[in-house]
Amino acid sequence: MYKKGIYTILSNEPLTPAVYRMVLEGDTQYITRSGQFINIELEGKFLRRPISVSDYDATTITIIYKVVGSGTDQMKGMKRGEKLDILTGLGNGFNTENEAQSPLLVGGGVGVPPLYNLAKRLISEGKRPIVVLGFNTASEIFYEEEFRALGIDVYCSTADGSHGVKGFVTDVIREKAFEFDYTYSCGPLPMLKALYDATEVSGEYSFEERMGCGFGAYMGCSCKTKYGNKRICKDGPVLKREEIIW
Repeated sequence: MYKKGIYTILSNEPLTPAVYRMVLEGDTQYITRSGQFINIELEGKFLRRPISVSDYDATTITIIYKVVGSGTDQMKGMKRGEKLDILTGLGNGFNTENEAQSPLLVGGGVGVPPLYNLAKRLISEGKRPIVVLGFNTASEIFYEEEFRALGIDVYCSTADGSHGVKGFVTDVIREKAFEFDYTYSCGPLPMLKALYDATEVSGEYSFEERMGCGFGAYMGCSCKTKYGNKRICKDGPVLKREEIIW
């Protein structure tokens, strides 16, 4: 179930030159799983902007977004105290109710944010996650230290080799030879496909599609799975490894 509400901006700050973190105050009861997203109404824009939830508590929502177009450019200029009309509790999110004890969390670029709350939840359940983050270059890295502050092992890759392992997240996995029994991942499609090909254990992959409504009224974000067409905004964005068709 999703809920429409008015939220107050508590802070809006850059993490890198292009990536910002915004903290919002308001009703969070409809967010029930890591990996869900919110849909933000912006003045002068026809479509809302879907942004994944990085973290949340009883009264606040934290989102991390990359400035890539006019909508997110508009967001970066917003100040503390401004109000936003937001739909919350969208998407299915990640499921932690499984037997896995040592899950591998893999994030690429702006796919990293939803894994932060997921890592916190897994730790609270007594599990031992390992985190691998992939970026193009060192100047784009964010949240490496925030993950590490949770007391878990964190590894980075950069395509240009300026930080961590040179290459991609799959190069980190191959080089470190982790032992893991499940995967959770969010990031660009080529990364998800490479992870799928490089691993054999079950897992969940969060996909990105252009969305019209965010709650399943249209079929514009639908994709084919082994169990029929699914709407990424409502039936996803998280799909089980076993149902994915590449």
